[in-house]
Amino acid sequence: MSKELKKYFAEVIGTAVLVFFGCGTAVVTGGNVVATSLAFGLAIVAMAYAIGDISGCHVNPAVSLAMVIRGKLTVKEFCGYVISQVVGALAGTGLLYLIFNAAGNIGTDNLGANAFGAGNGLELNVWGALVTEIILTFVFIYTIIGVTSDKNKSNIAGIVIGLTLTFVHLIGINLTGTSVNPARSLAPAIFLGGTAVSQLWVFIVAPFIGATLAAFTYDALNTDTTKITKLSADKKK
Repeated sequence: MSKELKKYFAEVIGTAVLVFFGCGTAVVTGGNVVATSLAFGLAIVAMAYAIGDISGCHVNPAVSLAMVIRGKLTVKEFCGYVISQVVGALAGTGLLYLIFNAAGNIGTDNLGANAFGAGNGLELNVWGALVTEIILTFVFIYTIIGVTSDKNKSNIAGIVIGLTLTFVHLIGINLTGTSVNPARSLAPAIFLGGTAVSQLWVFIVAPFIGATLAAFTYDALNTDTTKITKLSADKKK
C-alpha cells in the first residue's frame, strides 16, 4: 500500500472511531453533556496516538482546510482527506444504525445529529447556531495549529487537542450539539434526512469559516513573533 493510501485509510479509521464513540455515546446516554464531551475528546486522544504518525489524524475536513491554507497540505491531498473522512463518518454512523436497530429499545431517529431551533437545546436560531459553530471551530482549530506548530509539544499534542475538543463540547452540546467537523455532521444527517439535512449547511459552512479564520489569525499573530525569537537568538550568539 502506498504512503498516500495509508494516510487516507488511516483517516477513514480515525473518523469512523470518532463518530462511532462520540455520536454513539450521545445517543445511549440521552445526550449527557459530560459523557458525550469526554467520548469525543478521548476518541481524538486515542486516534492521535494511533494514526497521528501516518496521516496527522485530521479526521475533520475543517482541520484539513486549515492545513491547506497554511501550506501543510496540497489541494489534491485535501480532496483525498475529505473523501476519506466522509467515508469514515458514514461507516461509523452506519455501524451505530445497525447496532441501535438490533438493540430494539434505542431509537435511530437521532444518531447524534447536530441541530438547532425549536426542541433542540437552548433553541438557537440559525444565526446563533452559525456564530456558535464558527467560535467553537475557531478555538478548536487555533489550538490544533498552535500545539502542532511547536515540535517541543509533539508528545502532548494529542492530549491537548482531545481536551480542547472536550471543552468545546461542554458548552456546545446544549447549543448545537457541537459539530466543528463537517464530516461528523454530514453522516448522521444523511441517515436521518428531513430537518437534519435542511440544517446541515450550517454545520458545513460554519466549521470551514472558523477553520479559515483560525489559520489566518494564527499566522498573522505568530509571523513577527517568530522573527523576534530568531533575532533574540542571533544576538545571544
